Amino acid sequence: MSDMIELLKSRRSVPANALAEPAPSSAELDTILTIASRVPDHGKLAPWRFILIEGAARTELGGRLAELMRLSDPSIPANKVEAQANFSGSALVVVVVSRAGPHVKIPEWEQELSAGAVCMNLSIAANALGYGAQWLTGWAAYDAKAREAIGLQPDERVAGFIHIGTPTERWTDRPRPELSEVVTRWGA
Repeated sequence: MSDMIELLKSRRSVPANALAEPAPSSAELDTILTIASRVPDHGKLAPWRFILIEGAARTELGGRLAELMRLSDPSIPANKVEAQANFSGSALVVVVVSRAGPHVKIPEWEQELSAGAVCMNLSIAANALGYGAQWLTGWAAYDAKAREAIGLQPDERVAGFIHIGTPTERWTDRPRPELSEVVTRWGA
């Protein structure tokens, strides 16, 4: 069986707070983003883009998001605001931004699926290079002020925050669905 099949069979998410330094090198990150971009994209629209949050920017953005969270609802427990301040315990966050919009030939749904495929390819590429990854969203993906703080335009959406880094421990797999529970065959 090929190495790729083994990678796909064993791939799993690693919690963001367990993805420490080092992050991928600049050359590795270019490879990851190149692979992430090789997805179905009907009409060659590239209905997605990337925002990289690395180094000190992780702490700065975490602080801004924590403040927005606190201002949006003063009754939010302090420990949740504090957890938001540590936006990324991971070494790197790649924000995959969906730029899906009306098009004469390409449905928005297909454009959104393309952004989802980018998130998955990004995760697989990071794993293939020996890093761990976790695809998350959370409240900041859906809050207009948080999206603005991250650098999104009003018509853009977060497809995922892909946390990447070096796993701090080996994680066991979680239960996966039995094929008999998720597969049907159409026919008479």
